[in-house]
Amino acid sequence: MQSSTSGAGVTQAAQAIQQAAARIRENVGRVIVGAEEPVTLVLAALLAGGHVLLEDVPGTGKTMLARSVARSIGASFRRIQFTPDLMPSDVLGINYYSQKTGEFQFREGPLMANIVLADEVNRATPRTQSALLEAMEERTVTIDGETRLLPRPFVVLATQNPVELEGTFPLPEAQLDRFLLRLKVGYPSEEGEFEVLRRFEEGSPLEALEPVVGAEELAALGERLPEIHVEDEVAKYAVRLARATRDHAAFDLGASPRASLALFRAARAYAAIDGRDYVRPDDVKHVAHPVLGHRLLLSSNTRLRGRTSDDVLDEILLEEPVPVADVVS
Repeated sequence: MQSSTSGAGVTQAAQAIQQAAARIRENVGRVIVGAEEPVTLVLAALLAGGHVLLEDVPGTGKTMLARSVARSIGASFRRIQFTPDLMPSDVLGINYYSQKTGEFQFREGPLMANIVLADEVNRATPRTQSALLEAMEERTVTIDGETRLLPRPFVVLATQNPVELEGTFPLPEAQLDRFLLRLKVGYPSEEGEFEVLRRFEEGSPLEALEPVVGAEELAALGERLPEIHVEDEVAKYAVRLARATRDHAAFDLGASPRASLALFRAARAYAAIDGRDYVRPDDVKHVAHPVLGHRLLLSSNTRLRGRTSDDVLDEILLEEPVPVADVVS
């Protein structure tokens, strides 16, 4: 299947995005072993201007992956270690009275950066978690009635442990919906785990990582994503998948219109990273689980039957008709 509107400009955009993504993946690969697909999806989110939630058990490399990606990009980076005693002002910043100047001054919080690593975000209380809502959606923070713009680009890479673990607070649905993707890193293979031992036996290779793509370049590449063509039938396919979750009996809460847009944006970025100037239905299917899975609320009956959101999504992907080549090319 090929786009009917491919041109030189579009091809150049796809090539530029593919080349930049390849540099970042190679750089991250010096630290992270066997996580090519999670790294690719994180890059798709960065290009699309979306936030990423990395969820897995402790010790699987969530924080290391986020730090490796951040170090590969020449942008301002800050890390927030979320704990139960963390306050919203610790994240956003505060206005304080300066005896030297006799005026109130703003002391910015760690959220004022291009890339923010929100480590173990679900260990903070819901009050502190909610401090991220405005920042993640509107790229602004409001403190004492004054609204301040966040840097551009602004991306939150959050890690969390499964909610079943002790000392965690579930993220509210409103905040989960603001993450473009939720990813699991998973365990490496036996060979990969052996490679981890060898790489880290003399120190962390993370410390030697240098930026390979600048913040301005990344933002410019993201602005070229609209040059990646999406046929109407492919876009409608993304909408149908999201709407199917709203009508499914297994869910008390289906995917929102924001989820439809996220599916569209993520599929477009994924196609560009693959070096294509058009989006295939397979791109939509490929990102469906990381885009939709965390936005769905299972019914109590479905949970009692031991089914997960991914199980039901698999059914929807099998049942929903996929556009064929002669329709969209």
